[in-house]
Formats: sequence, C-alpha cells, structure tokens
Amino acid sequence: MNRRSVLAALAASGVLTTLTACGGADEPAATASSTSPTSTGGAFPVTITHKFGSTTIESAPSRVVTVGYNEEDFVLALGVTPVGSRTPLGDFDSAKRPWAVDLLPAGGIPSVGQSELNFEQIAALRPDLVIGAYAYLQQTDYDKLSAIAPTVGDLVPAGQPAGSDAAATWQEELAAIGKALGKEAEAGSLTAEVEGKFTAAVAANPSFTGKTVSVVLYNQGYYALDAADPRGNFFLQLGFTANPLSGSVSEEQLVQLDTDVLVVLGLGKAEFAQNAVAARLGAVTENRTVYVPTFASDFAGALGFSSPLSLPFALEQAVPALAAATDGNPSTVPADL
Repeated sequence: MNRRSVLAALAASGVLTTLTACGGADEPAATASSTSPTSTGGAFPVTITHKFGSTTIESAPSRVVTVGYNEEDFVLALGVTPVGSRTPLGDFDSAKRPWAVDLLPAGGIPSVGQSELNFEQIAALRPDLVIGAYAYLQQTDYDKLSAIAPTVGDLVPAGQPAGSDAAATWQEELAAIGKALGKEAEAGSLTAEVEGKFTAAVAANPSFTGKTVSVVLYNQGYYALDAADPRGNFFLQLGFTANPLSGSVSEEQLVQLDTDVLVVLGLGKAEFAQNAVAARLGAVTENRTVYVPTFASDFAGALGFSSPLSLPFALEQAVPALAAATDGNPSTVPADL
C-alpha cells in the first residue's frame, strides 16, 4: 500500500504522528537538552542511503534530532536521548507510553514541530545529526534540514525502487539508525532480541500460521493496511498471511475483509456492526475479529510506533486476543485492545 495514500487518515487518527510548528519563547533552549554519548566504537565516517540520495556522517554524533513518526523510540532504544523530536498528534499520550517512559527525561524532549517542522527550533538545538528515516519528508524539507546538519531521509526498503513510498521494515530502520549513531552492534543485538520474541509467539501459537488476516483502519472511511505499512506487517510477523486487499476500501469491497482473522483499528464491535455489510461478515459473527476501539489505547500507540521498544509490548497485548480469534470456537470473544 502506498504510504502517502493514507497519510492523512493515519495522522488524523493519531496512529501516526505528524509534524507541526510549535516553537516559541517557552520552548526549552538548546542548552537545556541533554543526550547520551552515541559512540561505542562504531567506525566513522559512515554513509546512509535513503530516498533523497545518501548522507555521510563523518564522526559520532552527540546532538541528535528526530523528525519522523517513530525514530525517537529507535534512538532511545540505542541509549541516546534526542535533543529534539517531533510532537505526536492525536489522542494517544506518547509522553506516558509504557514501553519508553523510563527512558524519557523528566522534562520531556523539546519539540521541533508537529504537522509542520519548525526549522528555526531545529537549528537552535544545534544538532549534528537529523534522523527522518520514517518521516514523509518532502524534498524542500530535506534540503532545509540538510543545510542545518547531516540528515538521514526516508529509508527505501530493500527491493523497492528509489523514490518508493513503501515503509522500511523496523529491522531496516534500526540497522540504519544504529549505523548512523555508531551503534551497529547494539542494533544487531536488539534486532535479534525482538525477532526472538516474535519467533517464540509464533511457536507458542501454531493456530496463527497460514491464517489470512485483514487489517483495516477506520477514519472517515476504511483503509486496508498491508505489508508495506508497519501496522499491517506486525500481524504478518506472527505467521499470518496478508489479505491482498490494500488501500481505500469501498462499501462494495467490505465483503473482502471476511478472512480467517479481521483486525479493526479505530472502531469497537458495536460501531463496526452499524454497517450492515460489516455486521454480516463471518469474521464478525463468529468472533474472529479483534477490535482496537480507540487510537488512544496503549496498544494502538505501540502499533503506531512499531519500534524495537514498542513491538514487544504490542506482542504481549495482541497475542492473547489473536489466540482467541483463531481457536476455532465462536463462543470465545477476543478482548479489545
């Protein structure tokens, strides 16, 4: 699914975050920010290839600004506190996200924008690296950021053509950010650790493997999320097979959501069943549907971040509900997430 085709819906729902200008006199000054040393022996210079070309980082960065949808988590996971980061949009309170709360500074991380980037605030923070690996940057944004500091733009997934809007996997994002920070070894170890949690969940739940899953997001219309979106890909990492339906879903296409398992983001059962077609789906009537009624829930936030910090949390939340949806017993009702 084209990432930009549903950007407005995802951002408005709060599943993603977007960039807004929110600088001002009350913003924390650059000197009020702090960061951990980023180098643990990584070799520099390093070059990161991305949608806008490539960026060479000459030495270990010490002041990192993140401008994307989930990069703050990736940097925190590698032991670095950004000196500035984008402010999430939507109902989810990311400042209290349980998987990262212990890593966030007491005063928070200074904001560099929300729906639009505040380039003056970014410059005032004196970054020596800007990370926008999953940021939907425009060329003009990238050019302005690059004039401030070396900038890693949106990553292009392996096998995709240059300029593709498909999202990189969390593994690709973690590898690139680890390289940029001089923490490749840590990134590799963390990747293996998180992948091991998925492997254990699949082994413990053989009923997942081979089952077809539909992941649909509702925000003034239905959007089917596939493997090119991190939220859709989460369920495929658990052994499920993707529904080929992707993108905006019309009323006539709702019947195509009737797969072995259905995941509905943004609606509870009562709301979803107000649609007569949705109410008749076998996945609904036989309790094979997992509902995420609000984007303010911790699970919705974890799925939205799709980071090495949030994914283990999302697994703990999702696996019991998915097990109930795949146990073959219509009387078992999966818990809402």
